[in-house]
Amino acid sequence: MAKLKEFKGDTPTWCPGCGHYSVMAGIQRACLGLGLEPHQVAVITGIGCSGKVSEYMRCYGFHTLHGRSLPVAQAVKLVNRNLKVIAAGGDGDGYGIGAGHFVHAARRNVDITYVVMDNQIYGLTKGQTSPTSRQGFVTKTSPEGAGEREVKPLELALGAGASFVAQAFAGDIKRLTELIQQGMEHEGFALINVFSPCVTYNKVNTYDYFKEHLLDLKQMEDYDPHDLAQAYATVLERQGLVQGIIYKEDRPAYHTFLTDYPDQPIAEQNLVRDDARLQQLWSEFK
Repeated sequence: MAKLKEFKGDTPTWCPGCGHYSVMAGIQRACLGLGLEPHQVAVITGIGCSGKVSEYMRCYGFHTLHGRSLPVAQAVKLVNRNLKVIAAGGDGDGYGIGAGHFVHAARRNVDITYVVMDNQIYGLTKGQTSPTSRQGFVTKTSPEGAGEREVKPLELALGAGASFVAQAFAGDIKRLTELIQQGMEHEGFALINVFSPCVTYNKVNTYDYFKEHLLDLKQMEDYDPHDLAQAYATVLERQGLVQGIIYKEDRPAYHTFLTDYPDQPIAEQNLVRDDARLQQLWSEFK
């Protein structure tokens, strides 16, 4: 069985105190909790501080373009169904340029886990507003406050048809690990939105802020994560400041609808060209 050190790669260069350290540790511990070896995991990332996760973990990894982690992650899963595939990115990467991919990945229900490190700011480019920055949020490029309304990831995911929606907090590593592991165990598309404070550029959405305002859904005795209406109502009432599994639906993953989807992963098949079959195909189009 693998040990934690076997999932650790290069030394991270995030700012001291960055929430991304906890998120990466949560992913690594979740892999251990599932009994996975490094060669059984693929981490696909986009651009931004969060995109470095694929460099800092010792497993299969692919560092894609800005906002494009989900198309690549879906492709990786479909060609090698035996891999646990994790897409990881930030709020700018996932809910900005990658928002279209996010919506379609959610409704398609490909069996991947999407971990979004949501710090409500662009950290890598030195502190501009991100899609999840609250309206009125003041930065160097919005000195009078952001004019746009913020994207609300949980409502977006529920509306897009995600079959597993959860939210975690980088300041609670135990709960974070538990939620990531549950998302990885879920068959279908799983979103884990993680409040991951940026200690350098965001002085509003801090560790103390989330500790004070977050409600863990475990504290709600009558909360049923299978009730979509209750999930919406709770998210709206709490303005998104909840922690735990918000919604979970057991429904067939995308690959089960594909005709002749092979039991043997495409990545393990013999793809040497069959000239006789090729000639047959050519003759059908003459």
